[in-house]
Amino acid sequence: MITVRSALPDDAPELVRLRDVMVASMKHLPTTPDPSGGWKPLAEKILRTALDGGDASGPVFGVFVVDDDERPGRLAACAVGTLEQRLPGPGHPDGLFGFVFNICTDPDRRRRGYARACTEALLAWFDEKGATRLDLHASSLGQDLYRDLGFTEYSTALSRTTPR
Repeated sequence: MITVRSALPDDAPELVRLRDVMVASMKHLPTTPDPSGGWKPLAEKILRTALDGGDASGPVFGVFVVDDDERPGRLAACAVGTLEQRLPGPGHPDGLFGFVFNICTDPDRRRRGYARACTEALLAWFDEKGATRLDLHASSLGQDLYRDLGFTEYSTALSRTTPR
């Protein structure tokens, strides 16, 4: 049986490590990655704050993890998402939208159901919060899992990246 738990503030460094693993596997990114890792301290700070009760002005995070039983202190997998208040509309009367943006399993821990278990916990969290729409951008590694969990193609997203 897979044990999924809510992440704690002390999990932030491991969550950043797994995010780095995920980003490295996404060869199709439209931006040039920061090879210096300059994004990592801010990512860790944001996660620590969110996992320690959050900031009333910031997004609400849902973060679920599976511990690596063979390597104490490490995470085997995670699923991270945010809940965002948007304007209500006919299909979304409360205007609560979720965005799934960080599902990752350590490469040597894949094919054990960890990502599915974490993602199912995240989806249950979104349901509990009342989100009426969930969005994500999937890598080729995760597309089958997300489709199996009910995600479908919705539209062609347009994005604009502002260089720093």
